[in-house]
Amino acid sequence: MEEGVSIYLVSDSNVDTAENIASIAAAHFDTFIEKKKYSYVGDKNQIEEIIMEAANDANSIIIHTMVVPELKDYLLKKAQKFGIKIVDVMGPVINAIEDSTGISPHTNLAKNNKEDYLKKIEVIEFAVKYDDGKDAMGILLADVVVIGVSRTSKTPLCMYLAHKYIKAANLPLVPEIEPPQELFEINPKKIFGLTIDPEVLVKIRKERLKSLGLDANAIYATEERVKKEIKYAEEVMKRLGCTVIDVTNKAVEETANVILNVLKGGEIS
Repeated sequence: MEEGVSIYLVSDSNVDTAENIASIAAAHFDTFIEKKKYSYVGDKNQIEEIIMEAANDANSIIIHTMVVPELKDYLLKKAQKFGIKIVDVMGPVINAIEDSTGISPHTNLAKNNKEDYLKKIEVIEFAVKYDDGKDAMGILLADVVVIGVSRTSKTPLCMYLAHKYIKAANLPLVPEIEPPQELFEINPKKIFGLTIDPEVLVKIRKERLKSLGLDANAIYATEERVKKEIKYAEEVMKRLGCTVIDVTNKAVEETANVILNVLKGGEIS
């Protein structure tokens, strides 16, 4: 086997394009290839750090999709100075389109992508922070509050909504615990209650207990307990006057689409 190589994937937006091309090319070689990814590179200091690391590798290649001219040129000059092989993935395509159309490419794409990326990270962190009723403050700050009994997919639903740039908090409804007052202080149009067929929920809970190595016949998964919880949850939802969604046999994506449609002024289909 030949000596391995370190491939530095560099981009002023996300690095997926460079990584995909590197992976396809690497598949043709029976050698060890280490990939190091650097997304959203936005200044010369970052480029300096990448170049110095690559220069210290015995066998390194830079594959980049930089489009901001100043940073792209700086990366090229620094790589050439240290004798590092460098491949511009995007440049030839952009140049060909520019030559054919006479139109200069936009250079603000990386900035927009970075802003989108940071916004998505923010809402994902929000969903994690205010998951499962950890902090009632999330109810006041959220764009959407999801409520329902245990195992109605509240958490994955909030994570899915986060990828749609929506700050979503969720709260479990349990008969023995009164919902926080904050839930009754916000606009009910922001609240979405999840309900489910009791028989389906019993099966889901039993499978959950089995996966944890616990007794599938525990009270948590009995029909009596499940019906009690669902009845209580539906009473709370009625008090709130919120939108109620039956998630029986619904995928998370389907439930999320219902919420997104309601937020846009539509109705539950």
